Amino acid sequence: MSEINYKSEVEAVDALVKKYKELNQEIGKVIVGQHEVIKHVLISIFSNGHCLLVGVPGLAKTLLVNTISEVLGLSFNRIQFTPDLMPSDIIGSEILDESRNFKFVKGPLFSNLILADEINRTPPKTQAALLEAMQEKSITTAGKTYKLGNPFFVLATQNPIEQEGTYPLPEAQLDRFMFNIWLDYPTFEEELSVVKATTTDTKASVSKVMSAEEIIYFQQLIRKIPIADNVLNYAVKLASSTRPNTEMAKDVVNQYIGWGAGPRASQFLVLGAKCHAALSGKYSPDIEDVKAVAKPILRHRMVRNYKAEADGLSLDDIIEELMRG
Repeated sequence: MSEINYKSEVEAVDALVKKYKELNQEIGKVIVGQHEVIKHVLISIFSNGHCLLVGVPGLAKTLLVNTISEVLGLSFNRIQFTPDLMPSDIIGSEILDESRNFKFVKGPLFSNLILADEINRTPPKTQAALLEAMQEKSITTAGKTYKLGNPFFVLATQNPIEQEGTYPLPEAQLDRFMFNIWLDYPTFEEELSVVKATTTDTKASVSKVMSAEEIIYFQQLIRKIPIADNVLNYAVKLASSTRPNTEMAKDVVNQYIGWGAGPRASQFLVLGAKCHAALSGKYSPDIEDVKAVAKPILRHRMVRNYKAEADGLSLDDIIEELMRG
């Protein structure tokens, strides 16, 4: 921890901006494009949240997490979720050792960065075990509690197309994810660069930019960043306006939304805005910072009704409308 002694919080924010640029540079050696996705994943790490990535197969979701764990100097485990996966397969289980004593063997959850691949392929029992670990940052088995790694960050992925044989995450569990990030196909130029880079015998290597201690330090720094009352009001108002038939609700919400975002959304909007501001080199967030993180924070906390689907209105359109005020 000796290397982390900045004279002031302003100096620490400047150091974070510098580190963020270095992180982007290193990740860019392996990942082509997807700047928004990388930015949102890093914001959720520094805000001590978790991410849900939604995208078709082959968009480098696994590679992205692997690369981020390397540049951040964190341990990384990938869990492939399948219909027969049991909670003990991810948490760990007790076995009898040679001296006939029970010994706990830790599962893959005991790591800093977890890639929960295709989380909607596994039954609710196993989903619940993972989501409990995300919330508590610890697990309990056979009456004993074990602390998980610090920092602990889950990046879950799901494919939007293969709906056969899946167990969709319930709204209450989706709420635990700070961000819901949609991955899109690369542009033609990006795909050209990807194919060029991946069909030769050269392999890009990345260097470690940060340590776990620094991440924990910056996570605490983000929380200390001051926020003006008008920005705080805007964030809470934005989350409140997504709830139909309440005093803050707009007409578009009453008409098209069946269920709105809970108080967790307001907390994440404020934390996300603080982090977005810090990464942009600002010492306090403004309304633009709240708007920058609003879509990935709100889109999985709102449920459209039948009318919205019939009229072809997406959640992003509705959030856009709410941000216009």
